[in-house]
Amino acid sequence: MFKMPPQKDPDKFFMSISNGENKHVDYLRALYEGCIAGGVAGVAVEAALYPIDTIKTRLQVARGGLKIDFKGLYSGLAVNLAGSLPASAIFIGVYEPAKQKLLQIFPENLNALAHIAAGTIAGAASSLVRVPTEVVKQRIQTGQFKSTSSALRLIIANEGFKGLFAGYRSFLLRDLPFDALELCIYEQLRIGYKVAAKRDLNDPENAMIGAFAAAITGAVTTPLDVIKTRLMVQGTQKHYKGICDCVRTIVKEEGPNALFKGMGPRVLWIGIGGSIFFGVLEKTKKTLAQRNPQTDAEK
Repeated sequence: MFKMPPQKDPDKFFMSISNGENKHVDYLRALYEGCIAGGVAGVAVEAALYPIDTIKTRLQVARGGLKIDFKGLYSGLAVNLAGSLPASAIFIGVYEPAKQKLLQIFPENLNALAHIAAGTIAGAASSLVRVPTEVVKQRIQTGQFKSTSSALRLIIANEGFKGLFAGYRSFLLRDLPFDALELCIYEQLRIGYKVAAKRDLNDPENAMIGAFAAAITGAVTTPLDVIKTRLMVQGTQKHYKGICDCVRTIVKEEGPNALFKGMGPRVLWIGIGGSIFFGVLEKTKKTLAQRNPQTDAEK
């Protein structure tokens, strides 16, 4: 676990902030800038890498020896972009002020716990948008519906509004550990890199660290992603009765290796996505900070 010496300017860095002797934090500014930076970064990732996500989803839902359809790899992109913007904005918008507050509470040698806790809180907040988006997107990706409007209409008609939150618990089971672990790895690597290099990180370095943190986290959480995907796309067929039944059925019918279906595309997608996301995130934050410099009194 890395330790950063106290920073005289706590707003100089975006993702790894150490308040040091300066206890004042502008939480509204952190929320505002986090929402903008998170939204921009989230849309950039989804727009660039959506086909890989589609392939990953189809691999995970394929049962037995079913072949994968490589047509319509951009199916569901519109709804995903529409949901990704507010979800990513909420995620980073909540994460930044939560992290800064927790960094004041935890001792500096336990700052990783602040990153883990803030990531978990942010993931829970953004799940209210991410889950319905994921449900609609993945059902379009797997060919159940042709458009967003028909997906929304038929899901609500057949399953009620709760159908839009199908697999919600499995989503949290996957995303909360993912968010906490990814951000913790990213934060700690940035802190250590800054200490070793004795300077700020440049854009390629932020992207490289983001890619590494995302890829490692994506590989580790693949079984959770498979479970989440199966529960979200089953609709009214109800192949699985819940998380535990889903795990038992997959292992029994397809073997333990089935829990790692789609790991290759997932790691590729999330690794490249992490590079884009964190690179755009840091760049956007720096741009916002330059346009809205704080006065000495505010600092």
